[in-house]
Formats: sequence, structure tokens, C-alpha cells
Amino acid sequence: MFTHSILVLTLLFIPLFLMGCNEKKASSVPKETPPLPVEVVVMKNYNIPIWMPYTGKTKASSSQEVRARVSGILEEIYYEDGDTIKKGQKLFKIEQTDYIAELALQKAKKNSDLAALKLAQANVKRYAILAKEGLAPQAELETHEANADSYKAIIEYDEAKIKQAELMLSYTIVKAPIDGQASRRLVDIGNLVGKNESTLLTTINKVDPLYAYFAPSEQDFQIIDRFHSMDIMEAYIDLNYSSQKLKAKRIFGQVTFSDNTVDPNTSTISMRVEFPNHNKLIFPGTFVYVNVFITDDVVFLGMPPQVVFEDQQGKFVYIVDKNNKAKRVYIKPVYETRFFVLVREDTLKEGDKLIINGLMRLKSDLKVTPTDVTQTKGIEAIIKDNDLIPQKE
Repeated sequence: MFTHSILVLTLLFIPLFLMGCNEKKASSVPKETPPLPVEVVVMKNYNIPIWMPYTGKTKASSSQEVRARVSGILEEIYYEDGDTIKKGQKLFKIEQTDYIAELALQKAKKNSDLAALKLAQANVKRYAILAKEGLAPQAELETHEANADSYKAIIEYDEAKIKQAELMLSYTIVKAPIDGQASRRLVDIGNLVGKNESTLLTTINKVDPLYAYFAPSEQDFQIIDRFHSMDIMEAYIDLNYSSQKLKAKRIFGQVTFSDNTVDPNTSTISMRVEFPNHNKLIFPGTFVYVNVFITDDVVFLGMPPQVVFEDQQGKFVYIVDKNNKAKRVYIKPVYETRFFVLVREDTLKEGDKLIINGLMRLKSDLKVTPTDVTQTKGIEAIIKDNDLIPQKE
């Protein structure tokens, strides 16, 4: 009976044991990883506009110091600190008493000399008749003629002194030399100005247009000079801050100046962009990013910078091969910006499908399911979205 029970239990456990073994064998077979969905852009040779970026600093297109040109007590100030000023607008008044008196004195002297001239001319006429009839010596006539000529010269001198006195009087009303924005006043009413010096009263800055100065290296300058495709190079500035009053952070202008000397301390060359500042919302002294257009005559393959990785062998990207597997391709960039990386056709070729997302999960030979997004995320879309198309005339 006992033997029979053991036999029954053995027959019951054998199927269970075999089922357990089959489950272990089934679980030991690895599951195939599903393809990774990725976005790709198709590589295309394209005339990509090249912009060279620099940091710059804005400066007023004209900055004029307003100084006292005559001495006296400051009596009036006709503007508020920071006002927008028009050329010729009155800014300050310096006491006029001494200058009005000086002008009156010069006019009186001229009138006195005119009377003396009239008398001298009458003497010349009288002695001309007497000398002709032999009633007066010729030398006497010549003396009166010389006296009349002398008074004519004196009157010319008087007229010059009157103009000078009028000019000095006009300097007591200090006017704006240019349109622009006035800084704070540096002298208060009641102070003595212009005594033994041309006292600085205020400064006016013309900020429309505004300049942005930047300094490319000597090597960059040679590249710009060699490859630029426009006679007047286009440029734009990007502000390093956002402003609700500005419609756009990017403002286009033109390169209007390059220096003729290399700075020996920095080996750079000063250049300048002129750009409009109609609303006067950008101030002199603002740090900006200056981007100078060089050319779009050269063909490159372009890609977004975030798809480029680097290891000990160099920089590389991932593309999709003919078997829909990820493939690592090493590249040699010829130009890099924050918008794109450019390469010439070599290891990467026109028509290659460049993977642009899921990059941290990629490895060589990983199966992928590509979706073409060239129209919205390719190099042409990058250029359009970032407004990098030059505004050629």
C-alpha cells in the first residue's frame, strides 16, 4: 500500500517538474528590443549664409559736451535732466549784464569814430579847394586825407569789436549743438561758470542711429575681408536681455567702419555696426551680440549643433543606414555657430538621414524607426526660423 502511494505521487509531480523546466527555458530566450522611434533630417548641400558672431558694446553716434564759452553766474536752466533735445534748443542762460554793456560801449565808440570820420572827410574837401588855388600847402591836404583814411580803418575795427561783443553776448544763451538726449546738469543755478576754464555743463548723446563696436581678431578680419560677398556688409545685433517695449531683440544694420590699425595689446581690429534706434530704447554702453554676414556663396552640409557628440576619436553624429540601424559617423566641422554646424561632404554625404532626437539612447547597430522632419527641422528651416537670410538689396 505504501509503495502504491509513492508511485501515485511520483506520477503527479513529473508533469509539474517538466512544466517548470519548460518555463525556465522559455524565460532564458531574450526578447527582441523594439525599434527606437527617431526623427531624421535628410542631408542636403545648401548655400548656407555664414554669420560671424562677436560681442560688442553700443556707443552714441555723436556725443557732444556742452560747455560755457563765457564767464558769469548761471541764471537759468531751460531743460529737465534726461530730456530729448533738438538742435538749437536753449539749455542755459549765463548773466548778460557785462556783455550787454560791452556791446553798447563798442557801438558808442563806433558812433564817435563815425563823427570824427565825417569831420576828417569835410577837412579833406575844404583843403582840396584851398590847395588847388594855392591858398594851402599840399602837405596839409595830404595830412587830412591820411587822417580820414585812419578813421575808416578805426571804424572797421569798431565793427569787428561790435561783432565780437555780439558773439560773446550770444554765448550767454547756451544752445544744443545736436539733436539727442541730454544728461543731467553738472552745474546748478547761481554757480560761477567759465572763469579761467570752459566749464562742462552737460552732455548730449545722439542715439539714433546708434553704433555698436566690436573687435574681431586679425585672423577673423582677414577671413571677413577675403570672403565677404557684399560691398557694404550686413550685420545684426542681438540684445542680451528682453524688453517688452522692443518689438524684436534682433536689429539689422550695416558695417560702416573698420580701423586701419591692429591693437598691439589684443591683436584685434576695431569695427563698427550702425543700426537704427528710432524708439531710443537702447542706450549707449549696452553689451550686445554682433553678427556680421560674410557670404552665402559656399555650399555646405548643415545640421543643428545639439546632434554633434565628441569622444577621443573626434566629433560624430548618428545616421540611419540602409538596414534602419543607427550608425556612428565621425565628422570634421569647418564652421560652428549656436545655430548650426557646417561640414563638407566627406564621411557624411548628401542624402544621409541624420538622427536628431533620442540621442542619449542611441548606439551603433540599434534598430530605429525614422520619421522624416526635414521640412520643419532641417537646415533650411533652421535658417528661416532664426531669421538668418541676409536682406540683400
